[in-house]
Amino acid sequence: MTPRHQRGPGRRKVLYALGGAMAAVPAVAALAPHALADTQGSQGVAGAGALPLTVVNDTGAFDNANVHVYIVGNQDGRQVRVTPDGTLAPVALADNGPDGFTDYAIGLSGSGETRLSLPYLSGRIYVSLGAKLKFRVVKDGNGHPALQYPAGWVASDPNYPVLHDCAEFTHNAAGMFCNTTMVDMFSVPLSIRLTGARDQTTGTLRASGRADAFAAVRQVEEFARLVVADTRIIAPGHGLDAGLFPADYFAPSIDEVWSTYTGKDLKVTTNAGTFTGQVRGGRLVFTGPAQVSFARPSTRDVLFCDGALAAPNDGTTGPVAAVLGAGFNRSTLVSAAAQPTTDPASFYRTARTNHYAKALHAATQDGKAYGFAFDDVADFASYVQDTAPTGIRLTLTPF
Repeated sequence: MTPRHQRGPGRRKVLYALGGAMAAVPAVAALAPHALADTQGSQGVAGAGALPLTVVNDTGAFDNANVHVYIVGNQDGRQVRVTPDGTLAPVALADNGPDGFTDYAIGLSGSGETRLSLPYLSGRIYVSLGAKLKFRVVKDGNGHPALQYPAGWVASDPNYPVLHDCAEFTHNAAGMFCNTTMVDMFSVPLSIRLTGARDQTTGTLRASGRADAFAAVRQVEEFARLVVADTRIIAPGHGLDAGLFPADYFAPSIDEVWSTYTGKDLKVTTNAGTFTGQVRGGRLVFTGPAQVSFARPSTRDVLFCDGALAAPNDGTTGPVAAVLGAGFNRSTLVSAAAQPTTDPASFYRTARTNHYAKALHAATQDGKAYGFAFDDVADFASYVQDTAPTGIRLTLTPF
């Protein structure tokens, strides 16, 4: 099975297009380090694309009047939002109201489904329940208007008390690329149905899946503090930064990997070919289509799939880093010397594993979730794409 990250744009390229937003957001509230594809092909036309978007409130806990939708992102390097009539508008400092925040909310229809239009852009569809979200327009490093996004994992963020979540997408002339993401946190169950050349659905939870995920994370001592009442589960990387998760959690696992592959080969197969690695001089050094090497990662590197496991878009180091990141989070690197592993029955089998990602995968009907940035390796992410899309349906599924 070919890893998703080597075939399509994938989540990480999707959010690269939101880089301007990241520059505007304080470090504590930064977007996830990887995301969706660019929007080349939009030709700068504000209304280009016009893909039908249907939003369905099936929460069973909130009526339509208490559900708010926000569509924000980038088009051609500009920070934009989608208005209720489906057109793009650039974000502007003047959009901030007397309280210092914008009101970009799109209300749902009085009852039933809500039909919107999605132009070309790369961004996020946020939903909030019970209260509106507070986005603020600020100046980025170049003096351009940029949007500060909600950071539900930061206790001081004004949106921390609000029940909310998001889906990510890139819609451009090449098609629609989208996912339900839990990389930062999990709160509102969301399902995406994408129609076009195929009819695909992802993100749907099993009956009681949300409650089961909350309960599973609470049961693991090191992860229990990541659960915020019945509002959300914070991803362990953000929990680590907030002092809610042990900074050395994966240290024994990392030591075991380094010990195992000192004098033993680890093979990683990507679209570029097979790389063979061993630990030499404290680094995991691979030869093959190219020589690439990695310093011993920290727990934070593993959880964010960054730092020593950063994945540049170079066709060699990047794909190997993605496979290693997935192997650490799924706890398969010691048990399988040929990576990536593709049998989900072998994932998360050790006591010291990413129990957050494990719980999310167990909660979904298809076993797919975006529990960490490289969860697309071997196609286990809640991600779908279509080069000839005819419509997208976002459903807030039952709690």
